[in-house]
Amino acid sequence: MSAGLADAPPGKGALTPAAHRIIRLNYGFQLLFNLLWWMPVFYAYQKEAGLSDGQIFGIQSIYYVAFCLFEIPTGLIADRIGTRNCLRAGAVVMTAANLAPVAAASYTGFLVHFLAIALGRSLTSGAASAYLYDGLRAERCDAHYLKAEGTARALGLAAKVVCWPLVGPLMSVAHAAPYVLSAASAAGSLACAVALPRLAGTGSGTGGGTAKAAGRGDGGRRGGAFLRDAGAALRCVASSPWLAVVMVQGVAVFTLSRICQVNLFQPILLHHGVGEASHGSVLAAMTVAEAVGSARPQWLSRRLPPVAWVSILSLALAGTLAAMTLGGPWAVIALLCLFAAATGFAYPVQRKLMNDAVPAGAPRATLLSIESLVDRAVCALAAVAVGAYVSAGHLDALLWHSALATVVLLGVVQLLLRTGVVERNRAGAGAPAADAGGRPPGDAVRVAGGGARRPGPGR
Repeated sequence: MSAGLADAPPGKGALTPAAHRIIRLNYGFQLLFNLLWWMPVFYAYQKEAGLSDGQIFGIQSIYYVAFCLFEIPTGLIADRIGTRNCLRAGAVVMTAANLAPVAAASYTGFLVHFLAIALGRSLTSGAASAYLYDGLRAERCDAHYLKAEGTARALGLAAKVVCWPLVGPLMSVAHAAPYVLSAASAAGSLACAVALPRLAGTGSGTGGGTAKAAGRGDGGRRGGAFLRDAGAALRCVASSPWLAVVMVQGVAVFTLSRICQVNLFQPILLHHGVGEASHGSVLAAMTVAEAVGSARPQWLSRRLPPVAWVSILSLALAGTLAAMTLGGPWAVIALLCLFAAATGFAYPVQRKLMNDAVPAGAPRATLLSIESLVDRAVCALAAVAVGAYVSAGHLDALLWHSALATVVLLGVVQLLLRTGVVERNRAGAGAPAADAGGRPPGDAVRVAGGGARRPGPGR
């Protein structure tokens, strides 16, 4: 019997007290760490501080480049010192980062602010997911990972819907309030990270599954060097076609969602005659739709494996973008909300797929950082193309071309899965071939959705 997207099989995998604690603290950490009160006003705030458009967007470009450069070293740090310690370090950096504009509302202050934001977020981007995954697996509650990951994202989105409308009134009382409140939120996430329990050495420590003996779980990889860890991660990707395919498939979800919800959100609405006064309400509606999807990935049918669901949801994102070229204002708003809901469903499913694809003993946090680096590098390239299309007045062409590129990418992924080449390489010589849907027979079906151990050499 295959395990799909359900929370847990009936009568099995009941949450232990330690698992409850890990999940609750993860909710608190994710909500508070990502609650950036300044997000709706940072452009206007920097303009009031005297920065030009060139300086503001120049800082943003530096931010994306810095994020990519930080991803691999911070993933290696997480696998070396332990993901729990890495979460604490990220929260400390984020707290300081949010105070930088308060201390110096200048170009230098905002540049330091965004560089520190990039460092803080890269410290936690792979470590948070790796800690939650390994923590639940150590408690034999890994069937609850998908719901825990999705609910954490949904709570964070819901908090933004509640808090962002308050930013304007708060700024009238204290101009620096958005940055002070963001720092206070980050400090709260530090308290959650400090309270996270030490994971027992179960062969899958907080260093991303790299610890082999008891007592090494929370300390991460104490032996060896960063270069050896990086080499192990890259060899893992090179030797695991399945892992590489999962990473590539995730590029479509991340790039489409990021480009649409950040870079194209306002141009699309303005193109269809939706005034700026309504943009906040539309953004709030989209955030609610994404939160609902993130909180309920188990609504997706178990008749299809998660890898198929990510492809279907990616195609839904592409189709929604293309449809925006045909509708009027209300249709576009509805399509944006549908786009956000599909994004909400896709993110936790893709995250679980990625975690399940990491082989036993591999540096989990480093591999998750590699995935994030690939996503953001592609997104950075896409942002350049977006700027060229929008500047030339070809927004509709951009949406159609984005949809077509997604279809081509996912067509290649499905071709690899249906030929069985990826599954055979992943399972190793002598392993049973995959079926037409890209799923291995027997117990191996549980790889994509159930978090069960994968059969294969050396497992």
